[in-house]
Amino acid sequence: MLLGALISYLYSPVPVLPQLTFILLLPPHTPPTGFYVTLVVNRWWSQYRSIPLPDALMCTISGSVHGRDERGRLYRRTLMRYAGLSAVLILRSVSTAVFKRFPTMDHVVEAGEGIGRVPRGKKYESLNSSYNKYWIPCIWFANLAAQARKEGRIRDSSTFKLLMEKLDEFRGKCGMLFHYDWISVPLVYTQVVTIAVYSFFLACLIGRQFLDPTKGYKNHNMDLCIPIFTLLQFFFYVGWLKVAEQLINPFGEDDDDFETNFLIDRNFQVSMLAVDEMYDDLPLLEKDLYWDAADARAPYTAATAFMMHQPSFQGSTFDITLPKEDMQFQRLEGMEGQLGEGPPVSGDFLHRLLAGGSGPGPSTILGRRLSLLRRKNSCVSEASTTAGCPCPDCGQDDSATGPLLETPSDPEAATPATLASSSVEPSPSVVVVPTARGPAPIPAPLPPWLPSPIGEEEESLA
Repeated sequence: MLLGALISYLYSPVPVLPQLTFILLLPPHTPPTGFYVTLVVNRWWSQYRSIPLPDALMCTISGSVHGRDERGRLYRRTLMRYAGLSAVLILRSVSTAVFKRFPTMDHVVEAGEGIGRVPRGKKYESLNSSYNKYWIPCIWFANLAAQARKEGRIRDSSTFKLLMEKLDEFRGKCGMLFHYDWISVPLVYTQVVTIAVYSFFLACLIGRQFLDPTKGYKNHNMDLCIPIFTLLQFFFYVGWLKVAEQLINPFGEDDDDFETNFLIDRNFQVSMLAVDEMYDDLPLLEKDLYWDAADARAPYTAATAFMMHQPSFQGSTFDITLPKEDMQFQRLEGMEGQLGEGPPVSGDFLHRLLAGGSGPGPSTILGRRLSLLRRKNSCVSEASTTAGCPCPDCGQDDSATGPLLETPSDPEAATPATLASSSVEPSPSVVVVPTARGPAPIPAPLPPWLPSPIGEEEESLA
């Protein structure tokens, strides 16, 4: 009885607030933009992907700005420093940790992360603009790249265009970080979600009190001291709300925020190595270990040796087996009826369309057309073409002995076919109309699923 009462309690309907789940989480088959936690998580990941990384730009600079002399080296390092300066300026504008590291432009110049020279720093400060000036180093980059193109350091316009495209991608990520910092999640949305969650559980604290079972209330045969499911709901909802509160601003100084100062150090060191020390650095070309191997495979360790004997995936139907009788092709035989004897079936028409026949009609259309095309593309003589021409002027029809059909060499094998053709009733009469090449019979109407008048195409080809 006690077990039955417990099961009854677990499956008893508990009044909940389903709208709270919709506000916090993403229900199935709904857009993610209208729900708080999903919106915050997507925004958090998009901000990380918008952090400008110099990898693509430094590879382009190393391969496009040439020159092993000091001036070529100066071009590459200066271009990379301008790009790094733009990233530092935008991170300094959105990240508290980076701003504490570089509180003024003098700190940026002294650290050598960007401009590296006091006159350049003064020029940056002298530009009269009340807006964020993270884009100024990108302009310096473009002007310096144009000067390198004039000097022949960048050898063609296509390479210069590629370098500008990579700069535009880098600048676009800087702009996205600025816009993410400018346009945040509306504060009223955060307030509504927070108030809804805490007010709901405040109501649950009073409304979900258990009643005294000795009073004999209906559907209250058992009382529990600990509200298990209410506590689970509280942990889940409040936990999701706390997750959103931690991810809504990832450019702070918490342990879960982005390591922006680490990214600055990494990007500066890697970019300078790529455009300076590794410029024109190519390893010696040599044959690999599997030069003459037909089945090259990287070695396995003892812990992964068992994977060598596992077969590769060939597809979901690779292991399907069929009985031998189910794998035999079924051929259409005995379909010798005429088209005018009644409504033909698709199999009968296809059989006669592919095999051809004797006499006019749609049974010889495809055979005559293919044989005509084959004769026009082959090197046969004009006499042989005339002998096999299916037009009414020649009075001959090669549908039965055309290139697509082989005449049986055994006369006994040909006898049944001859007898069968002689026993077939004559085809119905056709209406003859004059044409440019003489009278030609109008064939019987073709089925509606056969496209384009093939007979007219054959006349045009002839």
